[in-house]
Amino acid sequence: MANKFPNSHFTPTFLLYFLLLFSSITPNPIWAVNITALLSSFPDLSDFTSLLSSSSVASDLAHRSSLTLFVVPNPYLSASSDLTRRLSPTSRDDLLRYHVLLEYLSFYDLRRISPSGKLVTTLLQTTGRATNNFGSVNITYDHLTDVVSIRSPAPYSPSNATVLDLIKTLPYNVSIFAVNSLLVPYGFDLMASETRPPLGLNITKALIDGHNFNVAASMLSASGVVEEFEADEGGAGITLFVPTDNAFADLPANVRLQSLPADKKAVVLKFHVLHSYYPLGSLESIVNPVQPTLATEDMGAGSFTLNISRLNGSVAIDTGIIQATVTQTVFDQKPVSIFGVSKVLLPREIFGKNPVVTEKPGSSISGGAQPPAIALSPDNSAGFNGSPSHLSSPPGFREDLRSEAAIVDGLRRLGLALCCIGLYLVS
Repeated sequence: MANKFPNSHFTPTFLLYFLLLFSSITPNPIWAVNITALLSSFPDLSDFTSLLSSSSVASDLAHRSSLTLFVVPNPYLSASSDLTRRLSPTSRDDLLRYHVLLEYLSFYDLRRISPSGKLVTTLLQTTGRATNNFGSVNITYDHLTDVVSIRSPAPYSPSNATVLDLIKTLPYNVSIFAVNSLLVPYGFDLMASETRPPLGLNITKALIDGHNFNVAASMLSASGVVEEFEADEGGAGITLFVPTDNAFADLPANVRLQSLPADKKAVVLKFHVLHSYYPLGSLESIVNPVQPTLATEDMGAGSFTLNISRLNGSVAIDTGIIQATVTQTVFDQKPVSIFGVSKVLLPREIFGKNPVVTEKPGSSISGGAQPPAIALSPDNSAGFNGSPSHLSSPPGFREDLRSEAAIVDGLRRLGLALCCIGLYLVS
């Protein structure tokens, strides 16, 4: 096709390049948000922020692009200070996970909820430690009183909180609302606390006494992770799947477990442990077959999980590349259970045909691009003032508001495009 602009530098190729460049000037998705840094701008939320920053939950949130967080201001949290001090770290983290909804709900979304309510999944449900749908919350909106309430979906739930105010919004990724009480999941074991005396089980000795777990006992002792397992005997307890000596002897020649770096070897060992106590009967009738492991807590939600099911009268454990069965009960006394398994549980993330990069969440991956920095400030927020008992629209709030970071990035790209055009014309 002939160029219709013979005296112009605007060739069809250049026009196509310009259109592609200009089309990229759109709001970019928020790749990661530092929730604790965001909350630090609000002094009235300092106690809740401190709880969150000292937990493993904060790092989980950084890798989620769509969430709603319910936070408890200092005056309301002080009423539950005894509870938060009494809980073990695991139980405290699960309590915080129950305050994280796995979807973005705006101010407008809350006020559209019907009186019958809306059931929303929380981060707690992903751990496998919440039975049925008790890892969800039921949100209701009363059109007459303009009040939004949150409670467990279980009948006669003892936990009930009211939304006080909108704290922060990053459309359409993050919403943060203040509530007047901690949310406690139905059936949450408030007695699983640091005050309960630990079992004090010597796991290595228990395996040696089992007479068929010498390799596993040696690896656990040499790696140092056994001390971490024994420290986790409190709270929700632990369940260990320990390969027999024959299982290690039957490893394929290309699987050189002992040659792994120490950090990856520790991940493999943690992959054999659930951060909850399950006797054999519970494993046989487990509600959530996909179970996170201690490796999941280190490496990020959704990774290093085990699929547990009942197969031919036995408990089967599937890693995605290996299927093992429970062969015997080595030890079972709440809060610790130890089972012998027929094969070494090899995680697909390390031993699969296309293993993923097993970097810990938050660590940099060499050679990879870093997510864009996001400037967080309370300027575009509706701050918590401590007084309202119902929702009030923040001044100038609009649902079509773009992310501040995305707008700035778009303007920067536009300026770059215009500069390129100017340089091309004068060349």
